[in-house]
Amino acid sequence: MTTQALIDYCMGKQGAWLNCPFGPEPVCVRIGKRIFAEIFLTRPWITLKCDAIYGLAMREAYPDTIRRGYHCPPPQHPYNNTVTLDGTVPESTLLEMIDHSYQHALISLTKSEQLIALDRKNPV
Repeated sequence: MTTQALIDYCMGKQGAWLNCPFGPEPVCVRIGKRIFAEIFLTRPWITLKCDAIYGLAMREAYPDTIRRGYHCPPPQHPYNNTVTLDGTVPESTLLEMIDHSYQHALISLTKSEQLIALDRKNPV
């Protein structure tokens, strides 16, 4: 998948919005106040949220391609995976990982934050 295709897929999620809190890279896609995807423009990487068990399973399934979250503080490493976009991970698996990340970020919001986030109009 191209970087633009990844951004488009993430932005297709209800309530998703873009920002760049760390500078021009990575481009972050959020639901509410939570980042669920960090897409790097100059490197073929995407960092996604995950629960610790799912994250470990994905790292074990693709040890040369998926690693602990880059650009994440050490306490967050078990809850983020960085995927190298070299074609090793099938597109269907990558999309599943994005879906998982979105859901993981969404449920981490309070109920009132979820309602506000899901009501946000998607500009795309």
